[in-house]
Amino acid sequence: MNKSFFKFLTDFGPLAIFFLYYYRNDKDISIAIPPLIIATLISLIIVWIFEKKIPPMPLLSGILITFFGGLTIYFNDPIFIYIKPTIINIMFALALFFGKYFTKEPILKKIMGKSIPLTDVGWEILNRRWMFFFFGLALLNEFVWRTQTEEFWVNFKVWGMLPITIIFTGFQIGLINKYKINE
Repeated sequence: MNKSFFKFLTDFGPLAIFFLYYYRNDKDISIAIPPLIIATLISLIIVWIFEKKIPPMPLLSGILITFFGGLTIYFNDPIFIYIKPTIINIMFALALFFGKYFTKEPILKKIMGKSIPLTDVGWEILNRRWMFFFFGLALLNEFVWRTQTEEFWVNFKVWGMLPITIIFTGFQIGLINKYKINE
């Protein structure tokens, strides 16, 4: 199996299963959550079998989907799955904010420093921008789930947040080019 197709399948397969169950069952999130959790866990197991490791982001995502999805099922209250993106984005923002104090350099530099050579000023600015972006996404998620229908939120979660993130990432190219270290 092609490695990029394999990654796509393990990353987006659980989401496709969620949508399948959600829309086939009268947009009932409580019916769609258990298959999402199961598909996510199967996806992580498949990654482990073929790669002998699970990258941190899919692992964290799997843990949070299982935890918040489990709370949604146990309490029969979708609020837990609604606040998952808020909590994840706040965690990322706080990691970027406080990470420098533990690592003596911006967390983004620790994660991406080998692939993107930037000056220290460039890393500081990029780290700060992503921190504010994650706080903004958290606030946006809170606004959407509290003011819109569940169906709108479900669609926004995938078809809204992902494009917003891609567009924001694209806007960082100018900063990266300005502070790039020529090797």
